[in-house]
Amino acid sequence: MPTDDIALPSQAAPSSGLRRVAIPALFFLLGVLYASWAARLPTIRETLSLDAARLGTVLLGGGIGSVLSYPLAAWLVGHHGARHAALWAGLGLAALFPMLPWIGDWRGLMLGLLLLGVLTSSFDVAINALGAEAEQDAGRPIMSMLHAWFCVGTFVGALLGSLVAYWGISPALHFGVVSLVMVAVIVPTNNSLPCDRPTAEASGGHFTIPHGALIALGLIAFLGAVSEGSLTNWIPLYLREHLHASIGTAPLGYAAFAGAMLAARLVGDRLKERVGARRLLSASSLVGAAGIGLAVIAPSVALSIPGLVLAGLGVAAVFPCIFSAAGREGAGALASVATLGYAGGLFGPPLMGFVVHWHGMQAGFVVLAAISIAVSIAGGRARLLK
Repeated sequence: MPTDDIALPSQAAPSSGLRRVAIPALFFLLGVLYASWAARLPTIRETLSLDAARLGTVLLGGGIGSVLSYPLAAWLVGHHGARHAALWAGLGLAALFPMLPWIGDWRGLMLGLLLLGVLTSSFDVAINALGAEAEQDAGRPIMSMLHAWFCVGTFVGALLGSLVAYWGISPALHFGVVSLVMVAVIVPTNNSLPCDRPTAEASGGHFTIPHGALIALGLIAFLGAVSEGSLTNWIPLYLREHLHASIGTAPLGYAAFAGAMLAARLVGDRLKERVGARRLLSASSLVGAAGIGLAVIAPSVALSIPGLVLAGLGVAAVFPCIFSAAGREGAGALASVATLGYAGGLFGPPLMGFVVHWHGMQAGFVVLAAISIAVSIAGGRARLLK
């Protein structure tokens, strides 16, 4: 499809090198942003003196923003193309992210996270639409590898977050540097992305509530995202408050979790071709449940790390398998499944906060283990997983 008439200003012919790295770079940036927020959450919590219930309420803002964003994201992708949607949402994230640490009360932070949820989810739908298109063009599974780049970002972001926390660098400066890097990557690579000019009718870009077999995918995405999103936000807090890790050591637990997710996704496409998405998702989720359980009973930070590694290996297959299956049904189906998926990811942490407030950290992680078991059961029965 010709796209010259909608090229951005000063568009030059993209190099083959940029074409190869553009989509992975966007997944990488999203991972860095997620991990940067998770790594500095203990500092932000202590600065605002938030108890577990109040923190859960604040994090709820992100969940609300996520749910509100998906009809908008589906419309943007369907009417303007995933390339443009990724650019606009990415630049919005870069503008908002460094402002979050300057917010001085929990109500303002909740509003900031609502906006963050809108922008993050819109960016995420756009880059997954790009990934689904690239997978169809390639004629083979590549979604797990793309999500591996997200894990590279979370791993790098968690390690850097631990370092800057140890060095006493403020979250405001930390997040500002992350935003500058996002702009420096998103703008020059944007013209290399595909999906310049789809129409809603051609691409299935209208948002619809999941129906039929998509309900099963949406449910699995929701439950898997509750687990992954809660682990992302609460692993540093668990190590800091339950196992008494230092402010610089606590993010390393999340780094172990993210590194394990990366390792699993690097081989995920080959495993999916060999055993099928259904078996892969079901078996890996059981591994994740066992890992979370091991982390719960660990008496020290060092002994909790193997459990967090298993948890990362276990949750890694959920989104590549689900988004690949939904992407085959069109951009509208992808957005509708993603609505439930990332709603779970952003509602999960606040719900976890309420469980922790009333029953303690370990009880919250036991709930996450039970959710992983539910994902395993549902994944084994979802007929769209192939």
